[in-house]
Amino acid sequence: MPGILVGVDGSDDSRRALAWAMREAVQRHVPLTVMTVRPDPAQPVTQIYWNVPGLSERSYDLGLERAAVRRFADEVARESGETVPELIADVTTGDPAEELVKASRNADMLVVGSRGSGVFAELLMGSVSSKVAHHAACPIVIVPGPR
Repeated sequence: MPGILVGVDGSDDSRRALAWAMREAVQRHVPLTVMTVRPDPAQPVTQIYWNVPGLSERSYDLGLERAAVRRFADEVARESGETVPELIADVTTGDPAEELVKASRNADMLVVGSRGSGVFAELLMGSVSSKVAHHAACPIVIVPGPR
């Protein structure tokens, strides 16, 4: 969908990215898609040999996850005081970087938070941010964490 796409995972970094994306969507009068990517469930080693089904796949409820993303977005909207023209909550399963890159093909802009680890965390990007920055099909904004 055209407009702004923002990847969220519930972290403080994604909260900042969502707030930034909301302000931008309001200024540009474009839809905002808030996307979270549920990683593929870890499969037991035995599935390779005996095809044991993953229990987590059976308990996965797309509607509940979409509602949780919507609540997260509504909370950030209240905190920032922004009213986005159109907000879409999207949930998918897969590798977060790959799914965001795929979704970027239909977006005008992709927004993600940066996240690092270690002693120089504020200087490093997280792996998803880095992959998306290198492969996105649209302009990308990486919202930095606090300093």
